[in-house]
Amino acid sequence: MATDYRIEALLSNGEWVEIVSSRDRVPFVSGGNDSLFAQVTGPGAATAKKLDQQIREIRARVIQLTQGESAWLGSFAQPSTTFRLHRGDPLQPREPVVPDGIAILTELGMSIDEPEQQRRVRLAGWIASRQNPLTARVMVNRIWHYLLGHGLVDTPSDFGKNGAAPTHPELLDWLASEFMDHGWSIKHIQRLILQSRTFQQSSTPVANGLAVDADARLLWRFPPRRLEAEAIRDSILATSSAMDRRIGGVGFHLQKVEEDNVYGYFPKENFDTGDFRRMVYLTRIRQEQDSVFGSFDCPSGNQVMPKRTRSNTPLQALNLFNSNFVLIQSEILADRLRHEAGADPASQVRRAFELLYGRDPDPEERELSVAVIRAQSLEAFARAMFNTSEFLFLF
Repeated sequence: MATDYRIEALLSNGEWVEIVSSRDRVPFVSGGNDSLFAQVTGPGAATAKKLDQQIREIRARVIQLTQGESAWLGSFAQPSTTFRLHRGDPLQPREPVVPDGIAILTELGMSIDEPEQQRRVRLAGWIASRQNPLTARVMVNRIWHYLLGHGLVDTPSDFGKNGAAPTHPELLDWLASEFMDHGWSIKHIQRLILQSRTFQQSSTPVANGLAVDADARLLWRFPPRRLEAEAIRDSILATSSAMDRRIGGVGFHLQKVEEDNVYGYFPKENFDTGDFRRMVYLTRIRQEQDSVFGSFDCPSGNQVMPKRTRSNTPLQALNLFNSNFVLIQSEILADRLRHEAGADPASQVRRAFELLYGRDPDPEERELSVAVIRAQSLEAFARAMFNTSEFLFLF
């Protein structure tokens, strides 16, 4: 037999109401269908009814969220006390150990019962403090690495004795100080680098420079480099106008996913608009690569890759010229050129150069491109444009 119990609640208007529930009712916090405001006595019945409706709406929203895609973020609880273990044996704890950093590096000054949140705050504060310049040096080196192709330190994840020495140590120190002085602003450092004469140098080689520094590590020219796999695919989608620009949401697959006893992943031959999102939304499968862009030195999902290799293989050219994805995008780009430039091949060529290169074609390029369109097709011309060095490389 259920035993009733009585609850009082203070409403927002200052009134107290009595809420009668019973143990056979499941409170809202447990996900039941009945509200604690189901039975109300006193003058606050109207207000209680309004609150009851709000609870039902919140419960419906909670159910909607929990039945959709969700992620486990972790459980936050006060850590148990840590002990020094005699000879490393967990069954032989000795004196308690205070949570702290490594003494030779820093002391965080925490107590034995420091709140769990405060432990993380203190650690984060030390990592991003002026007393720990390593963080700023690593960050500005990575920004330099992504903008110019090589970091000032050639080992982005190793600034220690086993890593490479900086080619320009004073520049690295100055950038790190500038980074901290301007509120750890990544945009500030990016603006500094992009507006510098170093970044804006020509990529044209000079014989004297090549003889001394063929890799351009001394920053005497901008070394050309191929775009990363993700940037190539996103550029193709952007120029063809097929890119799905939705922000957020569930990721997409570039493999066919088949479930038997285990999940199986197979190359996808046909694509629809749901596959035309930016690569940042790709659901990466460990030890599985996209059949087209995986050949462009795209690391596997089970690896940490601070610096990618850059290869030049026949498979890359074959994928970029013959894959179904590129054929589909060539057709979409051709349709865009017809729609935006009309039926005149010269106008189509001019619009294609504007979209892919950001410039007008010179007379020879225009003549040869028009000849390709008339002899082959606009789709063949679009596919050839996707395979040109000017589209795939930074110069």
